[in-house]
Amino acid sequence: MSTSFLRPKNLSQKMMRVIFSIYIGVACLITGAQFLTEYLQTQDSILNELKQLEATVRGPISASLWQYDYNQLDVLISGLMKMPIIEGVDILDKNGKNIISRRSYDPASPPLSMFDTTSKMDWELKDKAIPLGSLTLYSSSEIVLDRVLFGFSLIAITAIVKLSILFWLFIWAFDRYLATPLKELVSQVDDIQMNQNISKRINLPDLDDNEISQLQDHMNIMLSAMESDRQKLLEDEQSKRNWLETAVEKRTEELQLLNQKFKYQATRDSLTGILNRGSFFETAQQLLDLSKRQNSTATFVLMDLDKFKLINDTYGHSTGDKVLVHFTQTIQTLLRKSDLIGRLGGEEFAIFLPDTEIDAAFQLADKIRETVSNSTIELDGLTVAYTVSLGIDSSMQTDHKIDELFKRADLKLYGAKDKGRNRVER
Repeated sequence: MSTSFLRPKNLSQKMMRVIFSIYIGVACLITGAQFLTEYLQTQDSILNELKQLEATVRGPISASLWQYDYNQLDVLISGLMKMPIIEGVDILDKNGKNIISRRSYDPASPPLSMFDTTSKMDWELKDKAIPLGSLTLYSSSEIVLDRVLFGFSLIAITAIVKLSILFWLFIWAFDRYLATPLKELVSQVDDIQMNQNISKRINLPDLDDNEISQLQDHMNIMLSAMESDRQKLLEDEQSKRNWLETAVEKRTEELQLLNQKFKYQATRDSLTGILNRGSFFETAQQLLDLSKRQNSTATFVLMDLDKFKLINDTYGHSTGDKVLVHFTQTIQTLLRKSDLIGRLGGEEFAIFLPDTEIDAAFQLADKIRETVSNSTIELDGLTVAYTVSLGIDSSMQTDHKIDELFKRADLKLYGAKDKGRNRVER
């Protein structure tokens, strides 16, 4: 039971722990305040006793000092030390010098705290007060605690007995009116869930009209509503399933068309509609491999529009884009269906001519150069003319990668640029 209280697993045990924790905390605070108050009151009482005792013995001690009767003084001090509230006595002369100092405790282990009362000792001679010194009586916290603890021990024992009885009464009450009905409720809910029998209803035995009975009624209402909704869902399920199958088929068809569109767009240059760089090199590599297997020659044509940056700077990028589209449409009219064309980036284009010797490729390249050179574009009242430089090179049996053919054609293209542009180099 103590383990359940310290580590509660259900609501009733948690409530019990909270209630008793609060109760114990409040009880400790109140008891602590009472103990402190009682301690201070007892200390004040002992101080008053010390003052009264001091007033009683001050005269005999003063007489012994005046008469230098130290035997009588020693007897008086010994009597004082036997008093239950006295922990020590100090007698000083009028110059503050210690005459007698007695302690009832070991100086190596003094009490936790000490308190004292001090008074002056005088001798009346011919109506004149002659100072003899001072008397100090000591008491300690241990004496105070001895008086306080006895009463508080009785209070603590009584509190523990009451707390124990109250604890077990709470355990019985929580178990009887909360824990047991809740366990039975959870058990019946688990049974309904396990058997998936929502037609069954919860019935707790010996249940009073309280919150748990209201919870039972609400859960039974919920089960009835669930049973009704389940029948309705079964009726609607078939029609929704048919609609869903039709919708899935339609959506699947749309996705297939969309995927085909995306696949096509992924391989194309967004401006000109011809192959982009990656798709061009991938397809050209396949055609080069085919040419090697057929022992035929293929030719790579690399093209670059001359001074295209000047067109952009002069007429704007929109006009430059239209020039690129015009160039693409112009050369496509001169190519075969088997020829491959792609935009490599910016104003750079490439053509891969399968089964084409260098001479035939040169004639086609020169025709492209001439056609582009003789064409113009009319845009917003402006006439734009441009030229193109081309570099071509044919494949060899030692060529394994399309990049090798591309690099040689690129060198030829730079040669055409260096020799004045608007020309073909092979």
